[in-house]
Amino acid sequence: MPLTVPSLDTRRYQELRDEALARIPVHTPEWTNYNRSDPGVTIIEVMAFMVESLLYRANQIPERMRRKFLTLLDIPLHEATSARGVVIFANLRGPLDAFTLSAGLDVNAGQITFRTQRGLDVLPIIGQIYYKNKLMKQSEQVKDYYRQLYLASSGTVAPANVQLYETKLFTPESEGSVDLAQQTVDNTLWLALMARSPRDDMEQVRMALGGKTLSIGIVPALSEDQLQLRLGPNASQDQAAFEFYIPSVAPDGKLSETGDRTPQYQRLEASASVNLSTEPGIVEITLPRQDKLVLWSNIEPLEAGTANFPPALDDPNLEARVITWVAIHAPPGLQAHVYWVGVNAVEVSQRTHVANETLLNGTGEPDQTVRLTQAPVLAKSVSLTITVGNNPPETWTPIDDLMTAGPEVPTPDPRQPPGITPSTATEPRMNVFLLNPESGEIRFGDGFRGRRPPFGSVIRASYDYSVGSAGNIPAGAIGTSAALPSGVTVTNPIRTWGGAQSETVDEGEKQITRYLQHRDRLVSAADFETITWRTPGVQIGRVDVLPASRPTTLESSPGAVTESPGTVTIMTVPRYDTQHTDAPQPDRIFLDTICRYLEPRRLVTTELYLKGPSYVDIDVVVAFAPTPDVAPAEVREAIKQHLLRFLSPLPNPESAGLTGWPLYKPVVALELLAVASRTSGVKLINTVLVAQSGNASVSTIPMDGLQLPHVVITVIIGDAQAAADALQQLRGRPLTSPNATPFFPVPVIPEECR
Repeated sequence: MPLTVPSLDTRRYQELRDEALARIPVHTPEWTNYNRSDPGVTIIEVMAFMVESLLYRANQIPERMRRKFLTLLDIPLHEATSARGVVIFANLRGPLDAFTLSAGLDVNAGQITFRTQRGLDVLPIIGQIYYKNKLMKQSEQVKDYYRQLYLASSGTVAPANVQLYETKLFTPESEGSVDLAQQTVDNTLWLALMARSPRDDMEQVRMALGGKTLSIGIVPALSEDQLQLRLGPNASQDQAAFEFYIPSVAPDGKLSETGDRTPQYQRLEASASVNLSTEPGIVEITLPRQDKLVLWSNIEPLEAGTANFPPALDDPNLEARVITWVAIHAPPGLQAHVYWVGVNAVEVSQRTHVANETLLNGTGEPDQTVRLTQAPVLAKSVSLTITVGNNPPETWTPIDDLMTAGPEVPTPDPRQPPGITPSTATEPRMNVFLLNPESGEIRFGDGFRGRRPPFGSVIRASYDYSVGSAGNIPAGAIGTSAALPSGVTVTNPIRTWGGAQSETVDEGEKQITRYLQHRDRLVSAADFETITWRTPGVQIGRVDVLPASRPTTLESSPGAVTESPGTVTIMTVPRYDTQHTDAPQPDRIFLDTICRYLEPRRLVTTELYLKGPSYVDIDVVVAFAPTPDVAPAEVREAIKQHLLRFLSPLPNPESAGLTGWPLYKPVVALELLAVASRTSGVKLINTVLVAQSGNASVSTIPMDGLQLPHVVITVIIGDAQAAADALQQLRGRPLTSPNATPFFPVPVIPEECR
């Protein structure tokens, strides 16, 4: 039987009161009034209340002892994680020159401080993003009209396959995101480097840009559902993925008047620490010298924007302010879905710096502890010095385990033979401390394992701390900084992400049993599941672990897995997904958070894949007859909700398992019939038809690998024939496929002059 914590005294207020009143005739016979109005009874009731409180505290002594024993396990709570984001600087009113800002600049959103992670050049320009939006509905008559215009303008016959497009300004507020493969005609975003106003001297602007570094922030639309933990020394260093080009103009600034008028471009060297197609980041590009920052001067009016020319702008005032274009091109095979692009951008991390905080003086006692005033602390930011008397400050370094620290007084190892001189290079460190980031507590050694701070020594610490989830702020919240040059402003064009609160004591206690089993290392399948559930900063709704399995990359079998020794696949489903409420899908930030948490805990020989479910679209048609005493509409909706809960990918009381719809479990029409028939108000289920979208009905639809059902349920009142007709209507839904035929881009002319 399980161990139970005994109660020292179980008496409550009423029992204590009644017992005290029963003693009155024994000790005070002359006291005969026991009513509540008597002052003596009131005093007894007050004392009974106080004694009940004391007994409650006494019963907590075993709980206090239990927590004291648990602290001896030295299992720390998870500290808060700091939010990340991207900010852009703008020099709109300052001098027409480039400002260089160093790393570590503090920018503020009210009382919340963020710090830039790298330095950058703030260029005196405006960057606007355009793309050639593909027009799908194109009549041959309109195409012939534009072919004639192109012939009249350039004297060259346009190719037969003309693709019309319109130039669109790309902003997250208006577009949401852009799929370069599906929405653009050239897989390219066009960045226009523009003067701040028509009054700016263009030559002076080019002089300010020449040779400077252009920092472009790119945030992909994070819809990819797979992430792999990469191995090797260069696992964290990815290429920029995108290719960057700038117009290459002849010295005379003109295109050929008689020969080939195809524009030429120069590829720019780009430096990025992450793959910008799958993770938000900054790409740094060194611009060429000022005489190369020009455009062609002899482009015909109807030639602008055709072929691989930059997009044509309808507003001549904007066209006159364009210094040059930077083409952000997605090479073939790169699935690029972009959410935001901006210039003068840099990554920021939410943190506040505390410099030279004076802590308690050293006592010379073993295991001395001091506490930082601000917590939670970002572990790698702590710098601690100890000053003894008038001596220079000594820098002490953090350590993971004080048991590995060296003694204050070096002693010979008796296990070594005589004559062996210990090497100072291999001696353990002794000026070390152990940090608990969640509480901000610093612990020193006992003399045998780590040095003790000398008596009267002055202890000072510099560190950064975070505000956790409060750092997840909306776009535009950052707007001030005390160290910006005159005329330079800062803002965050997109929301920040990644901030999470510290783990609470109750949450940490629940993990102790599991922690003792896995010791924070991914070894068994249970370890993978348990540690994944504990990932801070994300709300996980489901975790499935598939040992010795690898996801396939075949488009013909999405969600399938193959046997692969040494490989583990983890399927995760978020608890909430506002865009896909009935089929939650993890985004890149969700998977990246789990990936960063699992990376230091996996074995070196383990290849780990994180992946979301692959949903199989299934049509379910239910034909039923209601009982006469209920409203048919209520029964219809109740059947639909019962089936949705039964087939849900997330856990619920009516799902097929504790973790939602189990992997590899097929969808069977007879099983759905049984679920529907248990709905109150159903007289008879005439039939249940199940079919994959666009196919004929079948009795069973198998699920393979990471596949889960995503159902569209139609419930009707009728017989089997009515259900078959409803399914036939669903099968007649039109299917669309992308057009991959090569074409010749031609911009459309606006109907109204601007």
